[in-house]
Amino acid sequence: MATTIFFVTILIKNLYVFVWDFILEIINVLTPNRKKGHVTPHGTPGVRGKWPQYVAPMEGDSRSSCPALNAMANHGILPHDGKNIRFDELPGKIDAAFNFAPTISFFVTNLAAKLLKKEYKGDTFDLAELDLHNGIEHDASLTREDTGLVPNQSKPHLPFVRDLLMSASKRDKGGSALLTRKDISRFFTKRRVDSRVTNPDFSLDLFHKLIGDLNTSFLLTIFAGRVDDLKCILIEERIPEGWESHIRARKGLTFTASLPAILGIEGGIQEKKYEAKIAAEAAAMAALSNKDGYYSLGR
Repeated sequence: MATTIFFVTILIKNLYVFVWDFILEIINVLTPNRKKGHVTPHGTPGVRGKWPQYVAPMEGDSRSSCPALNAMANHGILPHDGKNIRFDELPGKIDAAFNFAPTISFFVTNLAAKLLKKEYKGDTFDLAELDLHNGIEHDASLTREDTGLVPNQSKPHLPFVRDLLMSASKRDKGGSALLTRKDISRFFTKRRVDSRVTNPDFSLDLFHKLIGDLNTSFLLTIFAGRVDDLKCILIEERIPEGWESHIRARKGLTFTASLPAILGIEGGIQEKKYEAKIAAEAAAMAALSNKDGYYSLGR
């Protein structure tokens, strides 16, 4: 309860961010999109899909549970060691790489600074610090095991990522696999139920559910659900060569534009239905086992 009150207070204090965000979305609606191939601003890494060389993290490098930030470090957009990153310099780099609106990047980065009890202006952080449990990091992630089970969140849990990508139910005109909102909701349902069973310290309040929905919605917006690209970003934490954000809005992806995906993902999560299905399957297996035992004794 105290955690929820803290985050509600943060939301109220940042009300101006959401007003600013709504204005940016109005501008997006009224102005033409950036042309394909011209989404990444000139003078920043990734112009026309030419990203800096990818170098896998080395021993001693700092990484977090966020694939996008890890990828930025792996490409040298952030310091490759993932350390001493200025809070107030991060939003601009995120916006340029992925075409986020400044409202999203500022709000999340400012929130991270507050959770770490640091100052947004002037203070620095290491990527691993972002994994303060139940800060921005939370249980039932789609790409990581829970902190209570695996304290080090720097690497993806590949079985989760592969199962998620294999659940893609749509194909584009060229036959490439696409994740949909329903696919993500179904996978989130399974993760939340399974996590609650396997993690004795499981916790997930409404705010962290929405943070998870927001982060996951980027798979559908920024990456357009394209499985080939998501394999790179989620497994290798590498930006695909030639890639640019699928959000071409002039002011970037806003909270306002993200809202339908966020609410759609959360609204499609059906934990009770999944729990009932698991219970029915377990009962059927038990009945079959008892029946087989009965016949075996009869023989």
